[in-house]
Amino acid sequence: MTIESEPDKIQIKICGLRGADAALAAANAGTDFLGFNFVKGARRQLQLDEGMQIIAEYRAGLSESNNTNRPGIVGLFLNRDADFVNDFARKAGLDYLQLCGDEDAAYISKIELPTFKMVRVKDGTTPADLDQIVSPLLSAKHGVLLDRFDKNVQGGSGKSFDWSAAEGIANRENVLLAGGLNPENVQIAIAQLNPWGVDVASGVEIGGIKDPERIRSFINAVRNA
Repeated sequence: MTIESEPDKIQIKICGLRGADAALAAANAGTDFLGFNFVKGARRQLQLDEGMQIIAEYRAGLSESNNTNRPGIVGLFLNRDADFVNDFARKAGLDYLQLCGDEDAAYISKIELPTFKMVRVKDGTTPADLDQIVSPLLSAKHGVLLDRFDKNVQGGSGKSFDWSAAEGIANRENVLLAGGLNPENVQIAIAQLNPWGVDVASGVEIGGIKDPERIRSFINAVRNA
């Protein structure tokens, strides 16, 4: 299955959205993916019905605004039954899934949508170590999201990992760089790694709430890098 993207353009994912207004602000600013988190216990978890309602409201608002930018809608799940995830994805109209747990190749083969598999990068990881994990996923036509390993948090810690671990990895097609990115440091990350894409959640928030101005600032920083 194919992850759609424009050549020679850094892909941007605004993740952890909890309202239609923030999703619309991200779409209007030119993001490529919108992430909605359905991971149990996550800081930005949406209940299933709540998420479906927000996505429906976002789509209605997008149609009213006549915005031609239609970001891919990504649903985040962790170790949920594959049939359940597929059923929800159809009902909610998701375009992609981000798998944040221990999902293996056998599990992913049951998923109907293109996927991004979260890879949590531990301290001391080398590019060779990371290559052994990432290459099989990319060869199987899956996307990869690189985030910091935290034993207490399943992604979304808001902290960066050592970017040197992703040198020669983050620039591969369908690899998103996540973890501690914000409008102030994303150009530094791009200069070092030239990533295919970048992912942000807490870096565009103020007081835990998505801020439209920080969303726009992040996207502008990426586009101007």
